Amino acid sequence: MDGFNLEKSTELGNDMMSMSVIIPAYNEELAVRRTIEEVFSALEPTGIEYEVIVVDDGSKDQTRSEALLTRAKVTWNEMNSGYGASLKRGIRTAKYPFIAILDADGTYSAQYLPEMLELCRYQDMVVGDRGATMRNVPLIRKPAKVVLNSLASFLAERKLNDLNSGLRIFRKLELMPFLPLLPQNFSFTTTITLCMSCSGKRMAYFPITYRKRIGDSKIRPIDFLNFIILVLRVIVLFNPLRVFIPLGLALFTVGFVKLCYDLTKWNLSESAIFAFLAAITIWSLGLIADMISRLHLRP
Repeated sequence: MDGFNLEKSTELGNDMMSMSVIIPAYNEELAVRRTIEEVFSALEPTGIEYEVIVVDDGSKDQTRSEALLTRAKVTWNEMNSGYGASLKRGIRTAKYPFIAILDADGTYSAQYLPEMLELCRYQDMVVGDRGATMRNVPLIRKPAKVVLNSLASFLAERKLNDLNSGLRIFRKLELMPFLPLLPQNFSFTTTITLCMSCSGKRMAYFPITYRKRIGDSKIRPIDFLNFIILVLRVIVLFNPLRVFIPLGLALFTVGFVKLCYDLTKWNLSESAIFAFLAAITIWSLGLIADMISRLHLRP
């Protein structure tokens, strides 16, 4: 049975900006306690009304025990359910109007939270931007992140500096309608970024320094492919023509080039006709998807 430790609470301040800080953790016994204490150290002097919620995602090490030694509220999943599932659990538990998420691996500093919260006074979501160089991000993952960010920015028609930063603050009221769409795994942050940007929500980036993680990364190489599929799925949900029009245009261009070549040979090939028909089919599907999207997302 899943559990929740309700005996501990944080000191409350008097500031109008109140915030719940959610820290998902899976096998982070080396870093979780330090991360929690850093949050308390960053927020206590500010007078901000806040709570810290740690969600242990069925860790096999001493993550939960380490978290229970702090003043944070600790909730847990008996089985490993995923990064997104843990965040959803924490979000539903949170009592304050602003939600902050922070990874438990020591890569993000809690010192940015007060300034990001103040910026969120005028935004629906504030994202910690690790910068173009993404210092301390493993070198093997940097090309994938550049490709992913570029693709997402093109499809969302909006510059997305950092698609999947694990440090961000959002208004709970703006977040909740998207909660059923958010996945159970690592693509949670990517999805919420795309949902917010494609829905025209106010979103700002705040420059941060990304630190070297403590312990081993949970990201696998196959996750890059999953992220690409996810980006396409979310864009098709919110703005399908952004996917279908370029795809149809590519097929139409192939058909046109082939037609020009065929005319030099005085022979119209089946491949040119097929490319034109495929382009028309893709565009027609895009229009249908766009109508469905508008019906689904209308107020």
